Amino acid sequence: MREPNYALSHTQTEQGEVSKVLRNTYGLLGMTLAFSGLVAYLAMTANAPYPNIFVVLVGFYGLFFLTAKLRNSAWGLLSTFALTGFMGYTLGPVLNMYLGLANGAELVSSALAMTALVFFGLSAYVLISRKDLSFLGGFITAGFFVLLGAVLLSLFVQVPGLQLAISAGFVLFSSVCILFQTSAIIHGGERNYIMATISLYVSIYNLFLSLLQLLGIFGSDD
Repeated sequence: MREPNYALSHTQTEQGEVSKVLRNTYGLLGMTLAFSGLVAYLAMTANAPYPNIFVVLVGFYGLFFLTAKLRNSAWGLLSTFALTGFMGYTLGPVLNMYLGLANGAELVSSALAMTALVFFGLSAYVLISRKDLSFLGGFITAGFFVLLGAVLLSLFVQVPGLQLAISAGFVLFSSVCILFQTSAIIHGGERNYIMATISLYVSIYNLFLSLLQLLGIFGSDD
């Protein structure tokens, strides 16, 4: 007679954990986006140069793996803000470059609006449908290596249309990552809100930059 009650209690506990992770994730995500935006603004105001690509790679992956290692401690929060602040700093010079164009302000605002629309739209779809999208893990792994190969190729070979393809690929890749990560939170695949936050942050960051590049490419044809 007590089995139904136990099952109900277990379900309620699971739902409570999901709600807690979602609440903490979106709360921390909002704070890191605001902090990143502040750092980007300061970098823009100081007219800071874009760091060397190796500095960017070492800084990003170093802080990413440090955050992953510290994800179960309070130090993980500090590392999270260090990571997102660093990425905000790299965004400053890029925004200055686009804002220097004749239609730069329109490009940046359009990319920002589209990024918000895509993120909230995809998140709402998963939260409402409650679909398990764990099968997208294989696509994400394959997409990562395809995009990595394309980026490395672009560093050594000038192929017409390659940058356009890379930007479009990152838009698709980032969108799939948002779907996958949100689904993982709902279905128990992710219970650490720090890792969920940095995963969503990186997806939003890449989505925004890729949309900005696409709008810049098409805008330059006018």
